[in-house]
Amino acid sequence: MKLWVKILIALFLGVLAGLALGPYAEYLRIFGDIFLRLINMIIVLLVLASMTVGITSIHDPEKLGRVGLKSILLFLTTTGISILIGISIGWLTGVGQGLELTAIQTLNIQEPPPISQIILETIPANPIQSLVEGNVLQIIVFAVFLGMSINFAGERGRPLKEFLESLADVMYRLTSIVMEFSPIGVFAIMAWVTGSFGLKTILQLSKFLTAYYIACAIHIVVVFCGILRFLVKVSPWPFFRGMGDAIMMAFSTCSSSATLPVSMHCVQENLGVSKNIASFVLPLGSTVNMNGAALFQGMAVIFIANAYGIDLTLIQLLTIIVTATLSAIGAAGIPGTGFIMLSAVIASAGLPIEGLAILAGIDRLREMMSAILNVTGDAVCSVYIAKQEDEFDERQYYHEDLVEMDKMIGEEK
Repeated sequence: MKLWVKILIALFLGVLAGLALGPYAEYLRIFGDIFLRLINMIIVLLVLASMTVGITSIHDPEKLGRVGLKSILLFLTTTGISILIGISIGWLTGVGQGLELTAIQTLNIQEPPPISQIILETIPANPIQSLVEGNVLQIIVFAVFLGMSINFAGERGRPLKEFLESLADVMYRLTSIVMEFSPIGVFAIMAWVTGSFGLKTILQLSKFLTAYYIACAIHIVVVFCGILRFLVKVSPWPFFRGMGDAIMMAFSTCSSSATLPVSMHCVQENLGVSKNIASFVLPLGSTVNMNGAALFQGMAVIFIANAYGIDLTLIQLLTIIVTATLSAIGAAGIPGTGFIMLSAVIASAGLPIEGLAILAGIDRLREMMSAILNVTGDAVCSVYIAKQEDEFDERQYYHEDLVEMDKMIGEEK
């Protein structure tokens, strides 16, 4: 039985267990927390090793700059589009209309840092401290400079390069070991979430949640499938089949960073993307390409504006798009960050920050789909970049279809 099938079964069993146990499902949370700890145990060294090796494998500085620029531009484009889709679907469905927020208490939300501070803090003052604190964005920046320096050092940098290549291979193996425990972790997480929130709270905001899921589906079909069909010129179906394990992991953990090891495996082994492209684009995307968070921020602003009866001006909408794009880039790929960064977007539009409270109850359910959008977007971008750089194996992308085709041809003979 494939891993994603086990995860899917564990997910549904977890929901049923949560409904049956109710508040007592809290006792199962420890198993989910252990699984997430195991995932977090991998991330720092995996990102450092794989990102640095990805940089060192691109010996041409011109190619390195080209791949980086293409990745950033594509990430910004898809993020901007996701915000527009969130605003449009929120406006068309009228989320938040007729909702009474007078009794809602103000959430004590941490004030997000200014954009200039976010940019400054991407540069590590102490890379060792960044590794200890698990600051993925700073680790990526350090890995980029480290990889470039290894290339410039030539033969003297070879021992360090070989060490990091060995470390990357070991971390990939450790990832496969940890993933064997994923069905248990997913079962525990889903049982706890369902038991804690219950169906009553979920149904109160079903309209917003349904609209958000629809908007995410539109983004996947129109934007991601459009990139695969018209830019990469491949069928989208093998992509989603190859990304099955990563998609289910993202849905259950609500974290694109936690899903990174699985995404790297799926993109390289199932989609035919070269190791050096995947090792560069995916860690970068897991930190700066937050389509799901950006879409949520766009729709949440419409929700709060409608709930308070506030008409947004064109200037406010443009401000929301810019702020949401930058805040999505500055948000880490872990559960809860997108919700916190939403406060910056709401403040930029001059809306009551108290409106965040009504969305707090469904944020975990929202993040399930948000993580899928983030992970899928990273993988689509890596496939596109690999195609552009002639490092995309189309036969491997269609592997299962080719196997079936060969069998049919053999039977006919």
